[in-house]
Amino acid sequence: MLKARLENDALYGRCLLTSEAVQRGDLVVEELPFAYGPKRDSGIVCLGCYRFLQFGEDGDSLDRCELCDWPLCSLCASDGYGADHKGECEVFAAARVTFAGNVSEDGVCTQLDCITPLRVLLAKEAQPDRWLNEVAPMEHHEGARRMNADVWHADRVNIAQYLRGPCKLGSRFSEELIMQVVGVLEVNAFEARTTHGYALRCLYPYTGILAHNCVPNTARSIFPSEGYKIRLRAMVDLKEGQQLQHSYTYTLDGTSQRQTHLREGKYFNCSCERCCDATELQTNFSTLKCGQCVDGWLLAKQPLSDETSWHCRCCDFSTSNEDVQKTIAALQAEVNVAQALEMGPKRLEECERLLRKYKSLLHPLHFIATGLRQLLIEMYGRVQGYEMATLTDTLLERKAELCRQVLRILNVFEPGLSRTRAMNLYELHVPLVLLAKSGFIANTLGGAELRSRLVEAIDLLRECVDILQHEDKGSQEGVLCLVAKQAMEQLTMSVDGLGNELE
Repeated sequence: MLKARLENDALYGRCLLTSEAVQRGDLVVEELPFAYGPKRDSGIVCLGCYRFLQFGEDGDSLDRCELCDWPLCSLCASDGYGADHKGECEVFAAARVTFAGNVSEDGVCTQLDCITPLRVLLAKEAQPDRWLNEVAPMEHHEGARRMNADVWHADRVNIAQYLRGPCKLGSRFSEELIMQVVGVLEVNAFEARTTHGYALRCLYPYTGILAHNCVPNTARSIFPSEGYKIRLRAMVDLKEGQQLQHSYTYTLDGTSQRQTHLREGKYFNCSCERCCDATELQTNFSTLKCGQCVDGWLLAKQPLSDETSWHCRCCDFSTSNEDVQKTIAALQAEVNVAQALEMGPKRLEECERLLRKYKSLLHPLHFIATGLRQLLIEMYGRVQGYEMATLTDTLLERKAELCRQVLRILNVFEPGLSRTRAMNLYELHVPLVLLAKSGFIANTLGGAELRSRLVEAIDLLRECVDILQHEDKGSQEGVLCLVAKQAMEQLTMSVDGLGNELE
């Protein structure tokens, strides 16, 4: 840890606080994972590089390790990239336990669920002090997990009993210890991506105990080229002794959806300022239109309660949370259908149709409307018939307005060093530049106004680069940082040229 210290809090338990005042972008925590491996409920993946592998119905495949016969692609097997697989390979080979290659109807290979827990257990033996001081104290919520009897039983059979029985590890690891490790991973592990974009999960003993807040003050980046080292930076300026907080939910979900995710996946309820406020910090992110009056909005009376009623601020109308959630579920189902469409003009036009349809039902900044806007931002300029070079000024204005509306939300929920903000800043600069050049060509903008508009785009790109400069150079965000920097330099040259002409 660089600028953080560990503390036991009465409410949050073990958590991290700043050890000194830090500025936005400062590195506060940096650590290597204790262990990493395949995600839970994955398909058949290579145990070296985590790419998906094709196995026949009878388990037949050439992508198998020569020593233990478990999944390993030919590249990892031949070039020594399968170092991650070495530990379990020795276990499986010694026990002569075979990989069946069975996959369920939904594409899940439960036999691989044991891999990451096993790697944690092997790391425990290799690094006993780190286990004792850093990993063993991590929360695993055994009591809450036992309440979900089906999942608990599946983990006990597919992981604990499998490792202790067929894998012959009963003398090394107790069932209680294995189930503790399963819980630690489920509650604390982070998803990461390899340099080629394949998903896996990593366990970070310090970063994993960060307190949750639906308006986080830290941003994390994982560097696959450095052994999946994680770096945690301050999103905003922080005082000495201020708690470091991260969000374990999707920022663009509403309060009810975030609470459900936290209860089911992290086993706690959130009572942050955003969750306790029915308006979600004046954004009205979960607010509905009142159906009984013209200007009224429906808000939850007790946002943290599943039994809350919803009341209009202008008239006496009220309704139950059950009815509200049924409405939201129905709208979300429509959005999911649109989102599942192939990327193309039909998908874009359907999202626009739904956004128009929901105007009479939702607050303009409602999370469903905001989600549709985010989808549209990503499609305008990229799908057939709506390529950037062919967009009319009206559609360029449309894309710019969509970006501004989403940024209005992100500026509240993810202030400062936010990757999502950076991507939307980049998206916004493009239509602004094209509109400025179009106006200049049409003689509706003079040279001074053109220069002003381009300077605005440069400012957007500068902030985008400032945010993304900390990302892994090979990641999607790292590549965008380079592109944004090049665009900023080109626009700066154009502005300098205009300045010389105007003098």
